[in-house]
Amino acid sequence: MNKNDEVVPSPGEQRLSRASVQRFSLYLRHLERWNHEGQQIVSSGQLGEALAINDAQVRKDLAYLGNLGQPGIGYYTRELITALRHRLGVDRVWSAVVIGVGNLARALLRYRGFSQQGFQFVGLFDSDVKKIGQMVEGLEVLSPDALPKVIAATKAELAVVAVPAEMAQAVADALVAAGIKGILNFAPLTLKLPQHVSLVAVDLAVQLEQLAFLVHLSPSAPEPEA
Repeated sequence: MNKNDEVVPSPGEQRLSRASVQRFSLYLRHLERWNHEGQQIVSSGQLGEALAINDAQVRKDLAYLGNLGQPGIGYYTRELITALRHRLGVDRVWSAVVIGVGNLARALLRYRGFSQQGFQFVGLFDSDVKKIGQMVEGLEVLSPDALPKVIAATKAELAVVAVPAEMAQAVADALVAAGIKGILNFAPLTLKLPQHVSLVAVDLAVQLEQLAFLVHLSPSAPEPEA
């Protein structure tokens, strides 16, 4: 995403905050589950309860999608799913490559939810000669030297970087040079990218620190009675 807190819209669309976009993804997950369960209509109150936010915030977020809600009725689940997928840009297939085929990457590759949401992995790369040539989830692990050729052939736009911190910037530079437009970075390093390349960073250690902080602040649980 952009390096600020606003998401630049397409021509004719309103600007969105990053927080709203994150909630869009959460709305979509709940809506797809409810749709699968046969629920045809949902209310802003139901969505708000699912995300632990007030229904006024839900209505404000969904107003970015147009006039979809029906007073006294709510939102048609399938219509809202279609609008959210379009606004998020996941109403088409996205091709992605993975750099660094360690335990984390292998776990990600095994997750079937990516393909269900329209993300297709088309290339795996690792500099470890012992891994090159291995088959992982139906894809052969290739040398990073093959990056430009594979990205050009598959028209991949996204990349997952799961390499050690000391390698991450060089990998990112190679991805940008090969034409990648967005990077999901798991390396504990802030990447420097040109403005036209979007970045989402996931530092699991930082997330655990934030969780520990919240638990540390919360009142202690009552002692069990004897």
